[in-house]
Amino acid sequence: METAAVRLLKAEEIECRVSTINEKGLSLLLFKDARVDQKILDETFTPFGWKRSHQMLDGNLYCTVEIWDGEKQQWIGKQDVGTTSYTEKEKGQASDSFKRACFNWGVGRELYTAPFIWLGADQVEIRKKDNKYCTSERFSVRGIGYSGEREITSLVIANGRGQVVYRMGKRADSGPEGGTEVSSQQIRELKKELERTGVPLRNVLDRYRITDLDQMTEETYRNAMSGLKKSRNRDVA
Repeated sequence: METAAVRLLKAEEIECRVSTINEKGLSLLLFKDARVDQKILDETFTPFGWKRSHQMLDGNLYCTVEIWDGEKQQWIGKQDVGTTSYTEKEKGQASDSFKRACFNWGVGRELYTAPFIWLGADQVEIRKKDNKYCTSERFSVRGIGYSGEREITSLVIANGRGQVVYRMGKRADSGPEGGTEVSSQQIRELKKELERTGVPLRNVLDRYRITDLDQMTEETYRNAMSGLKKSRNRDVA
Protein backbone atom coordinates (compact mmCIF):
# COMPACT_ATOMS: atom_id res chain seq x y z
CA MET A 1 0.00 0.00 0.00
CA GLU A 2 1.72 3.18 -1.22
CA THR A 3 0.50 6.75 -1.64
CA ALA A 4 2.24 6.83 -5.02
CA ALA A 5 -0.35 4.33 -6.25
CA VAL A 6 -2.97 7.08 -6.18
CA ARG A 7 -3.32 8.43 -9.72
CA LEU A 8 -3.15 12.06 -10.76
CA LEU A 9 -6.30 14.08 -11.34
CA LYS A 10 -7.68 14.31 -14.86
CA ALA A 11 -8.58 17.70 -16.33
CA GLU A 12 -12.32 17.03 -16.16
CA GLU A 13 -12.05 16.15 -12.46
CA ILE A 14 -10.67 19.57 -11.51
CA GLU A 15 -12.95 22.55 -10.88
CA CYS A 16 -12.20 26.27 -10.85
CA ARG A 17 -13.37 28.65 -8.15
CA VAL A 18 -13.04 32.42 -8.02
CA SER A 19 -10.77 33.30 -5.10
CA THR A 20 -10.41 37.09 -5.22
CA ILE A 21 -11.98 39.67 -7.52
CA ASN A 22 -11.69 43.41 -8.03
CA GLU A 23 -11.93 45.98 -10.80
CA LYS A 24 -8.61 44.82 -12.25
CA GLY A 25 -9.45 41.14 -12.58
CA LEU A 26 -9.84 37.94 -10.61
CA SER A 27 -7.83 34.97 -9.38
CA LEU A 28 -8.83 31.32 -9.59
CA LEU A 29 -8.23 28.33 -7.32
CA LEU A 30 -8.25 24.71 -8.47
CA PHE A 31 -10.13 22.20 -6.35
CA LYS A 32 -11.68 18.73 -6.36
CA ASP A 33 -14.99 17.64 -4.87
CA ALA A 34 -15.75 14.71 -2.59
CA ARG A 35 -17.16 12.60 -5.44
CA VAL A 36 -13.75 12.63 -7.12
CA ASP A 37 -12.11 11.53 -3.86
CA GLN A 38 -14.54 8.64 -3.52
CA LYS A 39 -14.01 7.58 -7.12
CA ILE A 40 -10.21 7.53 -6.83
CA LEU A 41 -10.27 5.74 -3.47
CA ASP A 42 -12.54 3.09 -5.02
CA GLU A 43 -10.24 2.74 -8.04
CA THR A 44 -7.07 2.52 -5.96
CA PHE A 45 -8.12 0.51 -2.91
CA THR A 46 -11.49 -1.00 -4.06
CA PRO A 47 -14.80 0.04 -2.46
CA PHE A 48 -14.13 -2.38 0.40
CA GLY A 49 -10.54 -1.30 0.98
CA TRP A 50 -11.22 2.08 2.61
CA LYS A 51 -13.59 3.70 5.07
CA ARG A 52 -14.27 7.07 6.64
CA SER A 53 -15.45 8.26 10.03
CA HIS A 54 -16.04 11.66 11.67
CA GLN A 55 -15.30 12.91 15.17
CA MET A 56 -16.12 16.23 16.84
CA LEU A 57 -13.13 17.53 18.83
CA ASP A 58 -13.15 20.92 20.58
CA GLY A 59 -16.01 22.08 18.41
CA ASN A 60 -14.28 21.09 15.15
CA LEU A 61 -15.30 18.23 12.88
CA TYR A 62 -12.50 15.84 11.95
CA CYS A 63 -12.54 13.09 9.32
CA THR A 64 -10.43 9.94 9.39
CA VAL A 65 -9.92 8.01 6.16
CA GLU A 66 -8.65 4.50 6.77
CA ILE A 67 -7.07 2.17 4.21
CA TRP A 68 -6.79 -1.58 4.66
CA ASP A 69 -3.15 -2.73 4.72
CA GLY A 70 -3.14 -6.34 3.56
CA GLU A 71 0.45 -6.94 4.63
CA LYS A 72 -0.04 -5.74 8.19
CA GLN A 73 -3.65 -6.95 8.29
CA GLN A 74 -4.88 -3.72 9.84
CA TRP A 75 -6.52 -0.40 9.03
CA ILE A 76 -4.18 2.60 8.62
CA GLY A 77 -5.84 5.97 9.18
CA LYS A 78 -5.04 9.58 8.32
CA GLN A 79 -7.05 12.47 9.76
CA ASP A 80 -7.74 16.15 9.07
CA VAL A 81 -10.14 18.87 10.17
CA GLY A 82 -12.75 20.68 8.10
CA THR A 83 -13.53 24.38 7.85
CA THR A 84 -16.92 25.96 8.37
CA SER A 85 -19.23 26.41 5.39
CA TYR A 86 -21.35 29.55 5.31
CA THR A 87 -24.28 27.68 3.72
CA GLU A 88 -24.56 24.23 5.29
CA LYS A 89 -22.31 24.23 8.36
CA GLU A 90 -22.32 20.55 9.31
CA LYS A 91 -22.44 19.21 5.75
CA GLY A 92 -19.75 21.66 4.69
CA GLN A 93 -17.40 20.67 7.51
CA ALA A 94 -17.97 16.96 6.83
CA SER A 95 -17.21 17.31 3.14
CA ASP A 96 -14.22 19.58 3.70
CA SER A 97 -12.68 17.37 6.38
CA PHE A 98 -13.10 14.33 4.11
CA LYS A 99 -11.40 16.08 1.19
CA ARG A 100 -8.56 17.23 3.44
CA ALA A 101 -8.08 13.71 4.80
CA CYS A 102 -7.92 12.43 1.21
CA PHE A 103 -5.19 14.98 0.47
CA ASN A 104 -3.21 13.25 3.22
CA TRP A 105 -3.51 10.01 1.24
CA GLY A 106 -2.24 11.79 -1.86
CA VAL A 107 -5.57 12.25 -3.67
CA GLY A 108 -5.27 15.55 -5.55
CA ARG A 109 -2.16 16.62 -3.67
CA GLU A 110 -0.75 17.85 -6.98
CA LEU A 111 -3.17 20.79 -6.79
CA TYR A 112 -0.87 22.30 -4.17
CA THR A 113 1.64 22.86 -7.00
CA ALA A 114 -0.79 24.95 -9.06
CA PRO A 115 0.46 28.39 -10.14
CA PHE A 116 -1.14 31.67 -9.17
CA ILE A 117 -3.94 32.05 -11.74
CA TRP A 118 -4.84 35.66 -12.52
CA LEU A 119 -7.27 36.79 -15.23
CA GLY A 120 -7.27 40.46 -16.11
CA ALA A 121 -10.43 42.53 -16.47
CA ASP A 122 -9.95 42.45 -20.26
CA GLN A 123 -10.35 38.65 -20.18
CA VAL A 124 -13.45 38.31 -18.00
CA GLU A 125 -16.76 40.06 -17.46
CA ILE A 126 -16.68 41.81 -14.09
CA ARG A 127 -19.47 43.94 -12.70
CA LYS A 128 -20.07 45.82 -9.48
CA LYS A 129 -23.12 44.97 -7.39
CA ASP A 130 -23.90 46.37 -3.93
CA ASN A 131 -20.37 47.80 -3.68
CA LYS A 132 -18.88 44.38 -4.45
CA TYR A 133 -17.26 43.09 -7.62
CA CYS A 134 -18.59 39.84 -9.05
CA THR A 135 -18.75 37.76 -12.21
CA SER A 136 -21.24 35.29 -13.62
CA GLU A 137 -18.62 33.56 -15.74
CA ARG A 138 -17.68 29.93 -15.20
CA PHE A 139 -14.30 28.40 -15.88
CA SER A 140 -13.06 24.87 -16.50
CA VAL A 141 -9.74 23.08 -16.89
CA ARG A 142 -9.31 22.04 -20.52
CA GLY A 143 -5.86 20.49 -20.23
CA ILE A 144 -3.26 19.70 -17.59
CA GLY A 145 0.16 18.09 -17.53
CA TYR A 146 2.43 16.82 -14.78
CA SER A 147 6.12 16.19 -14.23
CA GLY A 148 7.63 12.97 -12.95
CA GLU A 149 7.53 14.55 -9.49
CA ARG A 150 3.72 14.88 -9.80
CA GLU A 151 3.90 18.67 -10.10
CA ILE A 152 1.74 20.68 -12.51
CA THR A 153 3.80 21.72 -15.54
CA SER A 154 1.10 22.81 -17.99
CA LEU A 155 -2.41 24.10 -17.50
CA VAL A 156 -5.13 25.42 -19.82
CA ILE A 157 -8.30 27.07 -18.51
CA ALA A 158 -11.28 28.10 -20.65
CA ASN A 159 -14.40 30.12 -19.96
CA GLY A 160 -17.96 28.94 -20.49
CA ARG A 161 -17.79 29.88 -24.18
CA GLY A 162 -14.83 27.60 -24.75
CA GLN A 163 -12.33 30.45 -25.08
CA VAL A 164 -8.91 29.85 -23.52
CA VAL A 165 -8.32 32.53 -20.86
CA TYR A 166 -5.25 31.08 -19.15
CA ARG A 167 -2.31 29.01 -20.31
CA MET A 168 0.65 27.92 -18.21
CA GLY A 169 4.02 26.52 -19.20
CA LYS A 170 5.03 24.26 -22.02
CA ARG A 171 3.27 21.17 -23.24
CA ALA A 172 3.98 18.24 -20.96
CA ASP A 173 4.27 14.60 -21.93
CA SER A 174 2.63 12.92 -18.96
CA GLY A 175 0.39 10.57 -20.89
CA PRO A 176 -3.40 10.36 -21.12
CA GLU A 177 -3.84 10.07 -17.35
CA GLY A 178 -3.03 13.73 -16.90
CA GLY A 179 -5.32 14.86 -19.74
CA THR A 180 -2.39 16.67 -21.36
CA GLU A 181 -2.47 18.76 -24.48
CA VAL A 182 -1.17 17.35 -27.74
CA SER A 183 2.33 18.19 -28.96
CA SER A 184 3.26 20.58 -31.76
CA GLN A 185 4.26 17.56 -33.88
CA GLN A 186 0.83 15.99 -33.38
CA ILE A 187 -0.88 19.20 -34.46
CA ARG A 188 1.25 19.24 -37.63
CA GLU A 189 0.26 15.63 -38.35
CA LEU A 190 -3.40 16.47 -37.85
CA LYS A 191 -3.17 19.42 -40.24
CA LYS A 192 -1.59 17.15 -42.87
CA GLU A 193 -4.53 14.79 -42.56
CA LEU A 194 -6.94 17.72 -42.92
CA GLU A 195 -5.16 18.75 -46.10
CA ARG A 196 -5.16 15.19 -47.45
CA THR A 197 -8.85 14.60 -46.84
CA GLY A 198 -10.05 18.12 -47.57
CA VAL A 199 -11.97 18.18 -44.31
CA PRO A 200 -12.42 21.78 -43.05
CA LEU A 201 -10.71 22.56 -39.74
CA ARG A 202 -13.98 24.02 -38.48
CA ASN A 203 -15.63 20.57 -38.74
CA VAL A 204 -13.10 19.11 -36.32
CA LEU A 205 -13.31 22.03 -33.89
CA ASP A 206 -17.11 21.92 -33.84
CA ARG A 207 -17.20 18.16 -33.45
CA TYR A 208 -15.02 18.21 -30.35
CA ARG A 209 -16.44 21.50 -29.03
CA ILE A 210 -13.18 23.40 -29.01
CA THR A 211 -12.21 26.72 -30.58
CA ASP A 212 -8.56 26.01 -31.38
CA LEU A 213 -6.35 22.97 -31.99
CA ASP A 214 -4.25 24.03 -28.99
CA GLN A 215 -7.17 22.94 -26.81
CA MET A 216 -7.04 19.33 -28.01
CA THR A 217 -6.19 16.62 -25.51
CA GLU A 218 -4.58 13.28 -26.28
CA GLU A 219 -7.98 11.61 -26.35
CA THR A 220 -9.61 14.03 -28.80
CA TYR A 221 -6.47 13.94 -30.96
CA ARG A 222 -6.59 10.15 -31.20
CA ASN A 223 -10.30 10.20 -32.04
CA ALA A 224 -9.88 12.90 -34.69
CA MET A 225 -6.90 11.17 -36.32
CA SER A 226 -8.72 7.84 -36.33
CA GLY A 227 -11.65 9.39 -38.15
CA LEU A 228 -9.49 11.29 -40.64
CA LYS A 229 -7.38 8.26 -41.52
CA LYS A 230 -10.56 6.41 -42.48
CA SER A 231 -11.73 9.31 -44.66
CA ARG A 232 -11.22 9.55 -48.38
CA ASN A 233 -13.58 12.46 -48.93
CA ARG A 234 -14.73 15.55 -47.06
CA ASP A 235 -16.56 13.63 -44.29
CA VAL A 236 -14.99 12.59 -41.01
CA ALA A 237 -15.82 8.96 -40.33
